[in-house]
Amino acid sequence: MNTSPRASLRAYFRPRVLVMLVLGFSSGLPFLLVGNTFGYWLRDEGTTLTAIGFLSWVGIAYSLKFLWAPLIDRVNAPLLGRLGRRRGWMALAQIAVAAALIAMALVGTKAGLGLLGAFTLIVAFASSTQDIVIDAWRIESAESGAELGLLTSAYQFGYRIALIATDAMILIAANHLGWPVSYALYGVLMSIGLVATLVAAEPLRADAVISEKLAKAPLRSMNGLFDAIIGPFLVFFRTYGWLALLMLAAISLYRLPDFVMGPMANPFYHDIGLSKDWVGTIRASIGLIASFAGIAAGGFWALRFGYMSALIVGGILQALAVAGFASLALFSSHINLSPPFAMTSGELLHVIFVNPQLRLFAAVMVGDNFGISFAGVALVSYMSSLTSLGYTATQYALLSSTYTSAGKIMKGFSGVIVESLSAGHGLMGAYAIFFVGAGLIGLPSVLLFVLLALQHRASRRANQPLPS
Repeated sequence: MNTSPRASLRAYFRPRVLVMLVLGFSSGLPFLLVGNTFGYWLRDEGTTLTAIGFLSWVGIAYSLKFLWAPLIDRVNAPLLGRLGRRRGWMALAQIAVAAALIAMALVGTKAGLGLLGAFTLIVAFASSTQDIVIDAWRIESAESGAELGLLTSAYQFGYRIALIATDAMILIAANHLGWPVSYALYGVLMSIGLVATLVAAEPLRADAVISEKLAKAPLRSMNGLFDAIIGPFLVFFRTYGWLALLMLAAISLYRLPDFVMGPMANPFYHDIGLSKDWVGTIRASIGLIASFAGIAAGGFWALRFGYMSALIVGGILQALAVAGFASLALFSSHINLSPPFAMTSGELLHVIFVNPQLRLFAAVMVGDNFGISFAGVALVSYMSSLTSLGYTATQYALLSSTYTSAGKIMKGFSGVIVESLSAGHGLMGAYAIFFVGAGLIGLPSVLLFVLLALQHRASRRANQPLPS
């Protein structure tokens, strides 16, 4: 195998990898539009932090996707089944996401939070369905472990570009075009993912395995239904034994810092007086570079030192990054600056590095994007390695639902916590305490992965290999 830098670079331009990059973008595009960015829109309209926190519960749909993943694993999508099992469901989900985002734009907040929340829930449900199928396609299309790592990195790159677009660039658009127009434009952007779906090749190897299972036990039979719903879980627990519980516990706690602080991040920017232009500009420039660096570093670390080591380092970086937001609350007063678009690139950098508040904000963004990206690629790579062919969609949906469940539930109380703390500590003091606490809750998962790493070493000595 040619491992020269030039050959490694060429690998990223393979058609399958480029398709994965675009599908990663499509997967990441709706996520913040029903989460953190949605909270910014609501805060701009005067919605309370408590209501913003509770509305973030629409994201629980991402934690329940294992419930309908068995159906997607075995049944073709209605109307679009001729595209293949994976591609048909991808296309249907992408169309639904686009339509619901445009509907959100049309009704806006003036129609009431109930109707807007309903369309937000449709986006979350369709987006989580898209995630099920894209994750399955990524794992099933890989011809080797090395290519799975390559596809996972491409997915993470595309996903992070989408997060920057929906966490940074949309703020600039909203500042000049308004939130409804911005959301409508992002609904149209989902067409990029639809094009990638139509170009993608159906993973025939997995189709053959699933077709063989359906031939032996059709889904309408008791055996077929049992294998589709219960089989993925039985195989998973049979493969890893009692360690499966430890794995699921570690995975479920791993991304808590990111999830819990998420609904409060954009309202926090609003409350410290940062304009949407400045937030968008810094996150889309310095933040984007830090995200790519974090993905590259996380992928390299996992390949060089193993999944467990990458997860431990990523967990620590993530906790520090989230806690770092407290420094902004403590040392940033109301920021009132000229729009960045009135400056040249040289003037922009000068203002960022000379103004202590913007310099601190830029540093926090670098830490946040690098740490979260490093941890994200480490976790996705690890979870991908745990799935079995024939049950890919359901098993990965179980794992990804596990890592989102606790955080999606807990983050709903984030607004209540900040507003409660503000009574005794002031709003900025409340934010500072909240961010430090959000960072610390990620440390138990680091300890669990340390235990798993020790168990892995013991298993290797006993010739019982586990994912490293």
